[in-house]
Amino acid sequence: MFLMATSAIGPGFITQTTQFTAQLGAAFAFAILVSVLVDVALQLNVWRVIGVSGLRAQELGNRVAPGLGHLLALIVAVGGLVFNVGNVAGAGLGLDALLGLPPKWGGALSAALAIGIFLSRRAGVAMDRAVVALGFLMIALTGYVALISDPPVGAALRNAVLPDTIDFLAITTLVGGTVGGYITYAGAHRLVDAGVRGAANVEEIARASVVGVLVTGVMRALLFLAVLGVVAAGVQLAAENPTASAFQAAAGEFGLRAFGLVLWAAALTSVIGASYTSVSFLASLRPGLERRRTALVVSFIVVSTLVFLFAGAAPVPLLIFAGAFNGLILPVGVAVMLWVALRRPDLLGGYRYPRWLAAIGVAGWLVTIYLGWRSLGSLGRLFG
Repeated sequence: MFLMATSAIGPGFITQTTQFTAQLGAAFAFAILVSVLVDVALQLNVWRVIGVSGLRAQELGNRVAPGLGHLLALIVAVGGLVFNVGNVAGAGLGLDALLGLPPKWGGALSAALAIGIFLSRRAGVAMDRAVVALGFLMIALTGYVALISDPPVGAALRNAVLPDTIDFLAITTLVGGTVGGYITYAGAHRLVDAGVRGAANVEEIARASVVGVLVTGVMRALLFLAVLGVVAAGVQLAAENPTASAFQAAAGEFGLRAFGLVLWAAALTSVIGASYTSVSFLASLRPGLERRRTALVVSFIVVSTLVFLFAGAAPVPLLIFAGAFNGLILPVGVAVMLWVALRRPDLLGGYRYPRWLAAIGVAGWLVTIYLGWRSLGSLGRLFG
């Protein structure tokens, strides 16, 4: 649950939320609410299909059509790698705001810490505990800043159901940032690896998928309120780092340091989530790779860090490219899950898939197609 949530709450998530809040004000509450509903529809289906079948997404893809799972594994892993470069960059920016470390040093040290977690004797337990602790830390600090920024809560609640402005692009961007690319599968693959699978565990799988999205929604709402209080007071956010300036305006020097800690925790947990999930796809490409999973995870983090250190690319363009690329992946994976749900009951052990659940999954899938189209436009603008 927390692996999925903290994978979603990364540097891109924080930047997105701040920028849309500055643009839309209280009306952004409606986009958050709708995006959470779409996220729940997608996650309920993806997690249930993977959990009941006991097979990872790429394994299901190969059962649907030979080679499809390998294609899915490749594009998810590539998207995860690109996203991970942005995550390492975000970790560097976080330690810069928190401790004054140069971003490249901060990124390298954070990557080393993530590697240490995976190399520990009980890597699975260490990973689970790290993402839970850091997840609670992010929520607590952001909640404190939201409280002292004194946002117009009444206006936000009203706009959640009767918005002054509806921005569909904001909604689709939030969906992609929450369940796009590897994020969709992070928690589901972790459950399968932990042995929580089969029709007997449907209730636990469903509960975890929904709560994971809700944890992400809570963090999004708190960050929205924190920034909204600052924007409503007439503060102009700094273009180069709007979230840092919002936290600093709300809570002074402590706010700036709190932002650094929140960004660092968000980035570090996203490094862990992206690496774990991407390797869970890569390990199935060739026999024997499963036994080398830890080495693959370490290599994945090292490559991500080296690209950040030597490419010289600014974090913002990296995060824009990563978000756009992962938006292209989402419709493919969701389509495979829905096909299994509707056409391949044999892969679900004879489990009778709820039609209402498949229906809301199809509706969410149509949204992902639009998201993918918007991602193509984003990529064109980025490199045009």
